[in-house]
Amino acid sequence: MWAAAGQLHPPPEIAAIRELTRYRKKLIEQRASELQRLAKVLEDSGIKIDSVASTLTTLSARDMIEALIAGQRDPAVLADLARGVIRKKIPELTLACAGRFGDQHALMCTLHLEHIDHLADMIARLDTRIDEATLPFAQQTELLATIPGIGERAAQVIISEIGIDMSRFPTAA
Repeated sequence: MWAAAGQLHPPPEIAAIRELTRYRKKLIEQRASELQRLAKVLEDSGIKIDSVASTLTTLSARDMIEALIAGQRDPAVLADLARGVIRKKIPELTLACAGRFGDQHALMCTLHLEHIDHLADMIARLDTRIDEATLPFAQQTELLATIPGIGERAAQVIISEIGIDMSRFPTAA
């Protein structure tokens, strides 16, 4: 089989991990894009939850969005759904939840949330499979994870991209 100079042909088990980690990355990017679309729908309706909550992925934000979808429009009731430390910001949340959220917004938010949930499920399934596939490389994964800033997932990606055979690299430099 022809290969360009310097092209890596990893062993099948590494190639399988590479395919999984690359697909996982694409799904994470899709989930981020879907969250941006959800934020845009909320913004278009005048709802600014994400200006108070750190992200739309918090349980508080999710509860408020689901209440909006279910027909709740009272900003005080929506703000009171806040959990944990964000409860300190109920006055700001009340203002952020005052908007013109209608049926079209509810449909679009429902579709975005369903897609986000589906992507999260797919990512979780890939995580499980990647964990299983990298078990034979647990020692290398743990060693890479000792590098500051490299966690288990990043270590798995590094292994999937360059493999574990460092002899093909001529020098340490």
